[in-house]
Amino acid sequence: MKRFLLVLFTLTLVVVVLPALSACQSTPQPTAAIKLTYADFFPPTNWNSILAKQWCDEINKQTNGRVEITYYPAGQLAASNKIADAVETGIADIGMSCTAYTLGRFPLSELIDMPHNYPNGWTATKTAWDFLTKYKLAEWDKYHLLYFHAHGPQVIYTTKKPVRKLEDLKGLVIRSTGIGAKIVEALGAKGYAAGQGDAYELMSKGTIDGSFTPREPLKGWKQAEVVNYVTGTYGIGSTAGFYVCMNKAKWDSLPKDIQDKITKISEQWVDKHAMSWTAYDKAAIDLFKSMAGKELIELPPAEMARFVAAAKPALDAYITDRASKGPVAEYEKYLTERVSTLGKKAPSEKECLDWANKNIVPFAPK
Repeated sequence: MKRFLLVLFTLTLVVVVLPALSACQSTPQPTAAIKLTYADFFPPTNWNSILAKQWCDEINKQTNGRVEITYYPAGQLAASNKIADAVETGIADIGMSCTAYTLGRFPLSELIDMPHNYPNGWTATKTAWDFLTKYKLAEWDKYHLLYFHAHGPQVIYTTKKPVRKLEDLKGLVIRSTGIGAKIVEALGAKGYAAGQGDAYELMSKGTIDGSFTPREPLKGWKQAEVVNYVTGTYGIGSTAGFYVCMNKAKWDSLPKDIQDKITKISEQWVDKHAMSWTAYDKAAIDLFKSMAGKELIELPPAEMARFVAAAKPALDAYITDRASKGPVAEYEKYLTERVSTLGKKAPSEKECLDWANKNIVPFAPK
């Protein structure tokens, strides 16, 4: 009888317990999320920062939570001119900054910033990304370039002295970076290297007389509060390019399906930043004109031509200096052709602003 009970007990274990153990073993175990960090210098209320945070959230959503990105705006993780270093060394996994803040580090990409008669940020962004997609520049080999964008044509801000003609710039100290500094000095002003994060205080204290920049910072960096004159030097048509890149080793460590999702999402964000830059310039200049005591100065064609002519020699010299690093003449021809083609396809300022008011503005942090 005891032997019978022992056999019965053993059979019960086989029938009940072993299938349960097998079921446990076959149940997929949850995989730990891939955690990444993202360094940016734009303040959290800036539209570019809002888009960056949305990019992080979209990746988390489309990977079903497998990728979690902690976003650090306003230079919390690295200053604007240190973000490239931070990404290369792994202090940050991802970073957004401006090539102009590290002049010489991305010498051929800086050609994007040259005057190509960019009419708006949409055209500048699409041109820049087409260029970098077509020409795989070796200067990005230390990183994985996720996407790129660029703002609208640069203008001159001044706090006290209006700039109505070329001679008005003589003796003025104007904040500028990268290619912009070359342009400012060619126009007769003295350049002052500083990022957008410092421009407000520098102008409010009188350390500098103004800035060479797109219209966006009037709103995005609240600079309309201290700027009294904006001179529309659109004919020069220069920009500044912004990269979003990832630590190469970290990128290479990601599963292929994750890489594919991030690549697809990043392509979509090129279009979003393109729309945003055109919209931001429009919203910023509208804000500026609505404020008392402000003046938007539109240069007559003859005076605009003088500005363009004054900038050209310095820019020609810059191109010559870069000639040893690659087929610069070919690059310049391509950029010029893309601006001409894409400029005709650009959405209107109203279309871009309507899009931004629906897709960006409501998501600004309070």
